[in-house]
Amino acid sequence: MLKVSRPTPSHFGIYVTDLPKMVAFYTETFGLTITDRGEGRTFRNQLVFTSASPDQHHQLVLASGRPPEAKFSTVMQISFAVPSIQDLRDISAKAIACGASNVRGLNHGNALSVYMLDPEGNMVEIYVDTPFYVAQPHGDPLDLSKDDETILRETEEACRRDPTFLPIEVWQAQFDAKRRQDTGA
Repeated sequence: MLKVSRPTPSHFGIYVTDLPKMVAFYTETFGLTITDRGEGRTFRNQLVFTSASPDQHHQLVLASGRPPEAKFSTVMQISFAVPSIQDLRDISAKAIACGASNVRGLNHGNALSVYMLDPEGNMVEIYVDTPFYVAQPHGDPLDLSKDDETILRETEEACRRDPTFLPIEVWQAQFDAKRRQDTGA
């Protein structure tokens, strides 16, 4: 069971045209586990529930019903946190093999990201957090052919040149103080 103390984003669903193809993309690329599937009783679409965590029954729901003529996705991005820079490399390669396109790396300072379009044109991001904060939006090219140490050193150097730079622990403390002020906690 997911433990939350206030409203917390936890899962999302997208309409798809080719349900089997999209289920294969997300399960093979990201290792998601299918937790349930079937047709909704009141929501008369085929639904496939997937998750990466036993703490959440579903994190991504794929639903039939996207019209084949829909050429533009209204999904701004679907984001997946990964444990390491090497995972960015490995998952990018898997995604390309599973039909992803327009794959590109972006260094946000606070995160290292790879963006791509899934087989139906939805923007997908995979990212790993860094120990730095800089105001967003922020984006520099990310060259994953460099070794991890070089990427992190260059990221820290760029972040420290930004006037909004903070170590992540300082930003988190400021966030927590603001949250307490906003909620009266």
